[in-house]
Amino acid sequence: MGFEHKSVLLTETVNYLNIKPDGIYVDGTLGGGGHAEAVCKRLSGAGRYVGMDQDEAAILAATERLAPFGDLVTIVRSNYEYMKDVLGTLRIEAADGILLDLGVSSYQLDTLERGFSYKEDTVLDMRMDQRQAVTAKEIVNEFSEEELFRMIRDYGEDKFARNIAKHIVAARRQKEIRTTGELVEIIKGAVPAKVRMAGGHPAKKTFQAIRIELNRELEVLENSLDEMIGLLKPGGRLCIITFHSLEDRIVKTSFRRNENPCTCPPGFPVCMCGKVSRGNVITRKPVLPTVEELSDNRRAKSAKLRVFERV
Repeated sequence: MGFEHKSVLLTETVNYLNIKPDGIYVDGTLGGGGHAEAVCKRLSGAGRYVGMDQDEAAILAATERLAPFGDLVTIVRSNYEYMKDVLGTLRIEAADGILLDLGVSSYQLDTLERGFSYKEDTVLDMRMDQRQAVTAKEIVNEFSEEELFRMIRDYGEDKFARNIAKHIVAARRQKEIRTTGELVEIIKGAVPAKVRMAGGHPAKKTFQAIRIELNRELEVLENSLDEMIGLLKPGGRLCIITFHSLEDRIVKTSFRRNENPCTCPPGFPVCMCGKVSRGNVITRKPVLPTVEELSDNRRAKSAKLRVFERV
């Protein structure tokens, strides 16, 4: 199966990046290269595009897609948390724009053996970087009941987290939980029938929680935002597309803090903390997909784009 993934908010993101033909742009989540291709088309021979991804399939697909742009493009297999080191190795001090598209790709969801989907019975994997030793199976079978509860509550925001954790622990006492199908059946047994009938898929939130935990998604995002803003040239922009409220909250909070870092009490007539604004939030409200995009790509439904500009 080829790496297929429709780039969400493509036009909006590229426009907000304010592309300079001779600029340097960095993509921390390259995926299939959809956003990258659109940006590269606007670059001159003096421009540069650095694409990063931890997924080997994404690297292979993007390498092929971006081959026509030749030396304009540098592709590195790495997590975006190492962006500063990667750029340092490439002797790039600062960028004109940085992009993150935090969604799970259609390829990852639809490739059965990757184990991201709760709709098919397959191995419990969910690794975005398959060089990683730990998989979803280890989390499901080795986390304590309390760890499972906190993970499902905090990362899945599921009100049945306690009961789901109990059911998982009870099931694995009988035998190891090995497949997504087995896990789905366990979760179904922990969620009241009337809720299963009325709501979405009962396993969706738990699968999200396991994926976030396994790939350290929120931790990496939270730890990287300030550094990425620091990697921008004056006037450079950081564009981030999120797909659930936890990610969006982290981005929103970080952007506001970087715009107004002052920690002095509100009543102080003069700032005494000495913390200076690093830039401006360009999107006071997140940019959402159009009706047309939603009709064409149902996976764009929860996407939100936020933009920060460095001063």
